[in-house]
Amino acid sequence: MNREEKHVLVSDLQGKMQEYGNFYIADTSSLSVEKVNMIRRKCFEAGIEMQVAKNTLIKKAIEGLDGDASDIFVALKGQSALLFSNVGNGPAKLIKALRKGSDKPVLKAAYIDSTVFIGDNQLDTLVSLKSREELIGEIIGLLQSPAKNVISALKSGGNTIAGLVKTLQEREG
Repeated sequence: MNREEKHVLVSDLQGKMQEYGNFYIADTSSLSVEKVNMIRRKCFEAGIEMQVAKNTLIKKAIEGLDGDASDIFVALKGQSALLFSNVGNGPAKLIKALRKGSDKPVLKAAYIDSTVFIGDNQLDTLVSLKSREELIGEIIGLLQSPAKNVISALKSGGNTIAGLVKTLQEREG
């Protein structure tokens, strides 16, 4: 691979990192071609893009990102597969599902909305992360709940008051 091709690959990786905003670095070494192809298929089905690149090129792409993500460099050893996703916890859920049958792929690191997670021990934390859409939905639900309670109380209270007035009128008459 010549210098120009490397520059194009680094630019492509940077573009994907900025476009998706989330990426995972996983170790798929020692897996058979059949198993890697199965992982690629599962990634495609889940809307996750998988790309294998040299660690030095990944490092150069990360260096070009806004903010400081240099903490992730310790994970760039051995074979590295990048998993790009719009949903922060999507690749974590996929890795966890794939690991039911074997011990690979191993999570090396993750970069989610400018936060760096290092090590396979972070997998459960990443799986439990909620997406932005889920958080917005929860907030809207919480904001609507008190309003619905007030409206419900006013409606039932109105019927009660009307009933009392009607009863009082009938008693007087």
